[in-house]
This record gives sequence, C-alpha cells and structure tokens, in this order.
Amino acid sequence: MVESPLMQNKCSLWKQGLCWLVLLGPLFFFSYGQVNQFTATRHDVGSVVLGWEHAIPFMPWTIVPYWSIDLLYGISLFICTSKQELTRHGWRLLAASLIACLGFLLFPLRYTFIRPETQGMFGWLFQQLEQFDLPYNQAPSLHIILTWLLWLRFRQHLGKGAGLLSGAWFLLIAASVITTWQHHVIDVISGFVVGVMISYVIPVEGRWRWRRPSAHALLLAMKYCAGGMVFLLAALWRSQGFILLWPAVALLVVAAGYAGLGVSVFQKDKNGELSLSARWLLFPCLAGAWLSKKWFSRRIALSNVIYDGMALGRFPDNTVAQAAVLDLTAEFHKISCRTKCWEAYPMMDLVAPEIQSIRQAVARLRRLRQGHKSVLVCCALGLSRSATVVAAWLLNEGHARSVTQAVALIKSRRPQVVLTPAHIQVLERFSRELQCHQVSP
Repeated sequence: MVESPLMQNKCSLWKQGLCWLVLLGPLFFFSYGQVNQFTATRHDVGSVVLGWEHAIPFMPWTIVPYWSIDLLYGISLFICTSKQELTRHGWRLLAASLIACLGFLLFPLRYTFIRPETQGMFGWLFQQLEQFDLPYNQAPSLHIILTWLLWLRFRQHLGKGAGLLSGAWFLLIAASVITTWQHHVIDVISGFVVGVMISYVIPVEGRWRWRRPSAHALLLAMKYCAGGMVFLLAALWRSQGFILLWPAVALLVVAAGYAGLGVSVFQKDKNGELSLSARWLLFPCLAGAWLSKKWFSRRIALSNVIYDGMALGRFPDNTVAQAAVLDLTAEFHKISCRTKCWEAYPMMDLVAPEIQSIRQAVARLRRLRQGHKSVLVCCALGLSRSATVVAAWLLNEGHARSVTQAVALIKSRRPQVVLTPAHIQVLERFSRELQCHQVSP
C-alpha cells in the first residue's frame, strides 16, 4: 500500500520531532543539573525577594500543573505541521535552555523560602522534584520561558474552546512556580522577558531580511536609536529604572527596522496581525503610534472615495464601510475590524516605498478590485503610503495620464495628503515603467 504525501509528511515530521526530543532532553537534564550543582558550591549567591511575596500561600496541589510541563514539552515537538515550524520551535527550546543556564551562571540567585513538608501524592511529587532540583537555578525561570514557548505552539493548533482551556492551564503552570515555592517573582518576570525575546528573535513564520536603507531611512534610524539610548541611560542611571529598558529596547528595534531590517521587525502577517511576541516587545512604540494616530486624525476623515469605489483613508479602529481593505501599515494590528476581506502589505512609515513595493501593492490592489466593488487603501493617517499606492493604481489603470494628474485627483478628494519629493520621484519612475511596457511590442 502506497502512503499518501500527507502521511509521508507527517511521518517525516514525527521522525524529526523525535530527533529534536533526543537532542533536547539529555541536553536539558545535563546542562540544568550541572549548573545547579556548580552554583551550590559558590559563595556569591544572593537573593531578590519583594516584601509582599511572604504573603503568597503555599499550594501543594499546584505541583501537578508544575510537573505537567514535561509532558507538554514532548508533545509540542509532534504537533507542528511544517518543517519550518518544527525547526524554529526546536531552536527556540534549545535557546531557552542555553540562555537560562547562562543567566544562572552570570546572575546566581537562591530561593529563600523553606517549603512545608507535604504528604500523599503531592508530597511524592515534591520529593521527585527535590531529587533533581536545587534552589539555585532561579533567574530567568526556565519554567516560565518554556511555558511561554509551549503555549505559543499549542494555541496555534487548537480551536477557540480548546485554546481557552489550554491558555488557562498554561496560566496555571506559570502561577505554579510561585505557589509551589519554587521561584521568586523576579525569576518569573525575567523568565517572561527572555521567553518573549526568544520567540521574537526566532519567528516561526517569516524571516529576517536586510536591505540597504535610503539616506532618509538612516536618518530616522539614528533618531529612534538616540531615543532608545536616552531611555537606556535613564534606566541605568536609577536603580529602580529598569522598567525604562522596555521603551529603550522597543525604540532600538524600530531603529534596526529603519537601518535595513524593514517591516520584518513588526512581524506582521498577510492578515494584518502582528505576532504576539512583537506586540509585547514593541508595545511602547506601538502604543505611541496609536496615540499619535488618534491625535493627528481628529480632523481627518476616516476615508475618502478617490475613484469608482476606491477609497483612501486612515487605519480603521472598528467599522469599515468598504468590502475589502488593503492595509499598508506595518505598525498596527488588526483587532476587531469587520470586513469581508482584509489583506496586509506592510510598508515602513515616514519613508517613500521602493518601486518594487509599489508594483506588488498595485498588483494586490488590482486583485482585490476584481472581487470587490469597494476597497479601502489605508495607512496610519491615509496621507502618504496609501496615497502613493492609490496614485500608482490610478496610473496603472489609466485613470490618470500623469503623476501630476493622479496627485491632483487624490488631493481634490483628500486635501490633507502629504507626498514628499521622494514619493513623487518613485511615482514618476513607476509611470515611466508603465509607458515603456505600453510602447514595447
């Protein structure tokens, strides 16, 4: 009997998952155990305990969800549906073990609470834990890092109901590191930060790409970098200023986007959704962009029809009058906008798009127009990125004979449009390409 390609693919993924498990399992037990034993011999091990932590109750039954992560760890390597997903997930788990152990060596901490004696099945589970674990591998909590990484995989493959149950269980696992008196709060916070960083740096979908930036993009990168350095210095200046590291990192990551990494820093997919890791990591910048949009759009219409159902507008918050949306923002996440069709083609803000991006955006816009009578082309405010693409579409469809005519038509419908000389230049180049194609035999 000949196996179907689907079964062959599943068998191949299961074999690869088994290989990852054979690699990761022994590596985890060896590295984690050796680091724990080594730290137990050191004399420079301190502790960081917040005053209110003494009020956290010891809950013996939560040792069950605490232990369950071992089973979920193994299962996660067999639920991936593509080689890329499995490979990226495997690298994430490998990075989690190595980075956590490095943290244990560089910042040794000790858990200080003495756990009460527990009887019965829960007591037996604690005894098994104590045979392997010593109270030294604390920050960042590897348990929390793995909880985050495993939950990301399970939520990807579960329906709404099962996803909610899974989320509740993983939340219980995260809480169990506190209620079993295994970790202090600082370990949990640092573990969550490291987990988000790992899942961001090793994305399951997409990849990192670098392209030579324009002079204007480099100038913006320098400005974002300067802002990030200001927050970084402020965080280092005050002992309690560690929270300022968050906006510092977010600004530096966006700076890297303008320096050549482009829209990949936002990890936005074709459906208009930013990855959960990007939303957490870049939250200070994303919140700033949202507040800026709210402020500057006070006196700007949500959208304006430019030509025969083709509308130009700002990123919608909830309702969309048009049947389809071409979303050109890289920095906004589609939340609850109800529309029949939403397609994203992210572009960086404040810089003129490249000619290749114009071509691809116009091609996508043409496909949307074939199936829908009305389409909204939007960016943050509907003034530059979206206006450029709509102008190119007008030229491509023959609704405007020149860039000047296309821009004039758009500004007559939406007067606030702002197109810099760089935007006009790329449109002129696009127009010349169209003319060459029309003339060529």
